[in-house]
Amino acid sequence: MGSTEIKSPQEMVEMPARLDEQRKKLGMFFVESDDRRTAFGRGYTGGTTPVNIRGKPIADLSKTGGWIAAFFIFGNEMAERMAYFGLSVNMVAFMFYVMHMPFTTSSDAVNNFLGISQASSVLGGFIADAYLGRYWTIAIFTTIYLGGLIGITLCATISAFVPNQEICNELSLLLGKCEPAKAWQMTYLYTVLYLTGFGAAGIRPCVSSFGADQFDEKSKDYKSHLDRFFNFFYLSVTTGAIVAFTAVVYIQIKHGWGAAFGSLAIAMGFSNVVFFLGTPLYRHRLPGGSPLTRVAQVLVAAFKKRNASFSSSEMVGLYEVAGKHSAIKGSGKILHTNDFRCLDKAALELKDDGGNPSPWRLCTVTQVEEVKILLKLIPIPACTIILNLVLTEYLTLSVQQAYTLNTHIGRLKLPVTCMPVFPGLSIFLILSLYYSVFVPLSRRITGHPHGASQLQRVGIGLAISIISVAWAGVFERYRRNYAIKNGYEASFLTPMPNLSAYWLLIQYCLIGIAEVFCIVGLLEFLYEEAPDAMKSIGSSYAALAGGLGCFAASLLNSIIKSVTGNTKEGTPSWLSQNINKGQFDYFYWLLTVMSIINFCIFLYSAHRYKYRKDHEVGEGIMENGRHGTM
Repeated sequence: MGSTEIKSPQEMVEMPARLDEQRKKLGMFFVESDDRRTAFGRGYTGGTTPVNIRGKPIADLSKTGGWIAAFFIFGNEMAERMAYFGLSVNMVAFMFYVMHMPFTTSSDAVNNFLGISQASSVLGGFIADAYLGRYWTIAIFTTIYLGGLIGITLCATISAFVPNQEICNELSLLLGKCEPAKAWQMTYLYTVLYLTGFGAAGIRPCVSSFGADQFDEKSKDYKSHLDRFFNFFYLSVTTGAIVAFTAVVYIQIKHGWGAAFGSLAIAMGFSNVVFFLGTPLYRHRLPGGSPLTRVAQVLVAAFKKRNASFSSSEMVGLYEVAGKHSAIKGSGKILHTNDFRCLDKAALELKDDGGNPSPWRLCTVTQVEEVKILLKLIPIPACTIILNLVLTEYLTLSVQQAYTLNTHIGRLKLPVTCMPVFPGLSIFLILSLYYSVFVPLSRRITGHPHGASQLQRVGIGLAISIISVAWAGVFERYRRNYAIKNGYEASFLTPMPNLSAYWLLIQYCLIGIAEVFCIVGLLEFLYEEAPDAMKSIGSSYAALAGGLGCFAASLLNSIIKSVTGNTKEGTPSWLSQNINKGQFDYFYWLLTVMSIINFCIFLYSAHRYKYRKDHEVGEGIMENGRHGTM
């Protein structure tokens, strides 16, 4: 295969003129070393070969993985999302009606809980990729999640954990005259609530990646299986949400808060049993060591060599280990790219580096490219923060709208807290028709085998979300004017019999369709584009965007209340607790403008992004030590 070292630039002067242009590219100075150290100085393990739970290579892959193993994993995600949405839709009402907190305070508290549970997913992804692997991370954190749900159930069941309910009616609640919860009662509730959020942080970034790990990368149908997997995965998420918005709400109305939260704990416990039953079938990926350490090593090494020149006579080449495998456990080699050229200095091997330099001074090309990929991925999930902000606002604002509307279907009256089920139903419908309707139609337009690329699907979702929130503003203006005209301005908890709540279905269904395209496309995009040894961290980007969307919603609400309201003059804010005196329509239109600006930023980011064509360096690419054509 020839020499594994490329000569320095001074020794390459006599190369043919046709290579003059290529000489300027860093890939021409690629060096392979037989020193098989890892980035941490430990033993070498390469490749992405699936292993069993004991870390041993699987002799017969046909007996593990595939759709059967994936369905065991779907159950865990279904129960987690059932609990997540069950808490999100019921906890605001529980804090308001039982713990006697103001509605806006309850809403902000739940938004912060949802934000922390999603944003902290980066921690769960880090633990999985660095130390435990995805299986054990799910196993541990799903048990923590169950403990939190049991604690919430006890809070709703045992009277000592809640304030006195006997002398508190609806009027007293509105006037704030009910006995407030004691400090220790709120401390207990927040403790078990955030324990649940901490459990979710370990599950959410790992479940989708662990499920995708069950499919063979070398199979000719891998791309098709992966595409269908993420659609089925989100279908399980949606099923959990639908159950939360219907069955759990029904249980709460008929049997009380303790039974409602208890049903979530039972579902999570059952899903844990199902998940563990599938253990013999699962394929695992070895954790690759601390990704944060590898990132830090690249940054430190690049800083130390910031003054080194790529044309210096002291340059030997860009460092990489010999052979097909990388020095990072669980990862194949990654092709060198010309992005973030300043980081390439971390892999720049100089003559004075010696025979075995510290990884804090010299990193492999693959290690540097990992950091580049993480940086290049950021703009895409960042553009979904606004969508997550809108989804968070819908959970509370649309419910407030529904309280003023007629929720009857014939003789059947739907509870207001059931209204968020309609986005779930639209998601379920779209996912069911996705392959039979959308893919064939869009394939004729785009020519893409899957109908649309991952980034195109994200873009479609963001565009539809703009239509949804714009319609919400139009309808809210009509609803508010109708309330004022018909004498309901002061009665914001009294439904108007002649105005149906099902006008809200338009914005609900549109946002559900937007979520299907955007979030499913994003999950698939992050899994495929993330480095081999950082799949969980890559997937956590989506959850992090969701968490930041929740925090952004709370922050935006606070800003709007302080800027648009004046308590001294008695001027209500746009987000007044009395929705008929507020200006929710202005708020929705503000969200529309923000969504349009965000969509433009996404179009620019998506246009600049280049998909990873190769996840692993194959035979022939490293011939003669060169990094291949760029």
